[in-house]
Parts: sequence; C-alpha cells; structure tokens
Amino acid sequence: MSVPDFAAALGRIPSGIFVLTCRDAALLASWVQQCSFDPPMLSVAVRQGREVAAWLAEGSPFAIHVLAEGQKELLSHFGKGLTLAQLPRAEERLTRVEGRAPVLPEALAYLHCEPVGKTDAGDHQLIVGRIVGGHLRADEKPMIHVRKSGLNY
Repeated sequence: MSVPDFAAALGRIPSGIFVLTCRDAALLASWVQQCSFDPPMLSVAVRQGREVAAWLAEGSPFAIHVLAEGQKELLSHFGKGLTLAQLPRAEERLTRVEGRAPVLPEALAYLHCEPVGKTDAGDHQLIVGRIVGGHLRADEKPMIHVRKSGLNY
C-alpha cells in the first residue's frame, strides 16, 4: 500500500502530550486543543471504541493534564495503557475531589472540564469540554510530539 504524499506533512503538525482522566481511568492523548475563549473550551480526540469515550457523556467530568518535557515516567506509564491504580504510589500521587475527575498534581498543568458535546470524527470521537478549573504548577516547557507520518501515532 502506498503512503499518500501528504502523510509526512500531516505528521509535522506538532501536538502536546497529555493525560486524560475520567472516573478511575486514564489515557495518553496527543490531540488536545483550545477551541473557545468565551467560555473557555477545549477539544480532545479519543479513538473510537475506547471505554473512556463512552464515559464522556454530558455531565461526566474529565481532566486534561499537560506533561512537562521531563515527565517521561508518566508518558511511559500511560503510553503502555496502564491504569491510574497501577501508578506507583497511586494514592499519594492522586488528588480526588467529589464531582471532579482524579488529578495528577505533579503534571505541569491540569484543567478540569465538563463535556458539552461530541461528534464522530473518522476513527476518533471529538469531545468538546468546557473548562471549569485548573492549575499551572510551574513555568516549564510542555512536552511536544512530532510524528513522522500523520497516518498513525
């Protein structure tokens, strides 16, 4: 199968490295983008069929965590598909507040969101969330990812 000419160009669109938490689940996400100033909103793409995508119905809070350049342990953990409970010393590394998604306070930043809509977008679902809170831990550079091809992770 030949690779389309645009695949390499598409892969050069940089993206951040994020951890999405919802209920007691977490996943690594790279397609997160602010999509509104007023009210502040963001969009996140989640692969079709992921259990978390089904949970992100209106009213189910989620959090987006921005990883810093050096946070390779979190990248590796969630990149392997491991759960929040499998995170070493999970209970001391997570903050839980009633009515909100679990938070990893060691992340560079986090945003609390409430889903306001979602739509199918090819092999992903695009979820739009209204930002209802958040925190920046430090003034550091976020981790970014540039792919060789825009046709796979």
